[in-house]
Amino acid sequence: MELKRVVVTGLGALTPIGNTTSEFWKNLTDGQSGAAPITHFDASLFKTQFACEVKNFNVEDFINRKEARKMDLFTQYAIVSSDEALADAGILDADPNLDRIGVIWGSGIGGLNTFQEEARNYFASEGPPRLNPFFIPKMIADMAAGQISIKNNLRGPNYVTVSACASATNAIIDSFNIIRLGKADAVVTGGSEACVNEMGMGGFNALRALSTRNDSPQTASRPFDSERDGFVLGEGSGALILEEYEHAIKRGAKIYAEIIGGGMSGDAYHMTAPHPEGRGAKNTMLAALEDAEIKPEDIDYVNVHGTSTPLGDIAEVKAIEEVFGDHAYSLNISSTKSMTGHLLGAAGAIEAIACVLSVKEDLVPPTINHFTDDPALNNKLNFTFNKAQSRTVNIALSNTFGFGGHNTSIIVKKHNTP
Repeated sequence: MELKRVVVTGLGALTPIGNTTSEFWKNLTDGQSGAAPITHFDASLFKTQFACEVKNFNVEDFINRKEARKMDLFTQYAIVSSDEALADAGILDADPNLDRIGVIWGSGIGGLNTFQEEARNYFASEGPPRLNPFFIPKMIADMAAGQISIKNNLRGPNYVTVSACASATNAIIDSFNIIRLGKADAVVTGGSEACVNEMGMGGFNALRALSTRNDSPQTASRPFDSERDGFVLGEGSGALILEEYEHAIKRGAKIYAEIIGGGMSGDAYHMTAPHPEGRGAKNTMLAALEDAEIKPEDIDYVNVHGTSTPLGDIAEVKAIEEVFGDHAYSLNISSTKSMTGHLLGAAGAIEAIACVLSVKEDLVPPTINHFTDDPALNNKLNFTFNKAQSRTVNIALSNTFGFGGHNTSIIVKKHNTP
């Protein structure tokens, strides 16, 4: 069968460096860090006392108090970013068939705040257990997609993908496939996460995954730098409206970019460490290129997973060198996690938005906080260190990888290019 084309017609972002898409993009290209001392709880006893939190967020500015109390913070974030994306796309104003608009969302952990709060209340109480009747509905990861669907009466395919830090990209790939197979006209997709709490910070500290650079939070996320010591935990949400091309054209929608391919793979190696030679990363990029029916040399920009961990950054660069060969030296490569921190299951959503805007604006956001080259890396590659770079970006590739060896890549193309 002939596959349908899929375009991006709406964007929404609620991030540590901006609470709207325009704020996010400006601060991303300006090289602003979202890292700061934690305000959500007293982190003075933790090894890591900083994170990339969403700032100046008042849920009642967006959702009435009664409804907000039924939602974990990760779902509140999802509602806010999806509302922005839907308004940006204008699709609900076009009298669409709501049976053919779906919601496919990503979250790696889901309602960790709710679980922590209810567990704390239970163990502090005496007598019969008294739990919030919304405990389970607030906690489960699929509720973000459910609440977006309920709020907007969207009756198409509806679920959440859970693949750790690859979750949002898996959701985008599923949405892309469902639309090009003709199963839906449009899908609200993306991801959200809200794990900057005691259990989130404590758990990642126990894994020794987080930077402990408490004396300099804003420079702590430093992908590809020789002194990187772990990732910086982030939170927030990103939403994209994916739409079948002819459906978008018929209603006169503005089109940001086109999604042309997606790849997925498994490392089959380790619970938390990447394959040392980047085997899974290589396979997912090759799969995405094959799906898009393009060559490695067609890619202009790679938004890397680039978490600022000692092992992960090296493995991904090895994979890029294998996939792209000599063309790797013509690429722009950057890790936007150097500014946003690592949004876990939502990372792929805001990084997909970064790629969409990069191909639209012909501007590559930087990898900030580079101070010292790592001799274990090929430093002849263009990592877009410290400052955004203007260049023609016709096609961009975004990588996201998750604990468990889950690897995903998507490819974004400038609209109306050959």
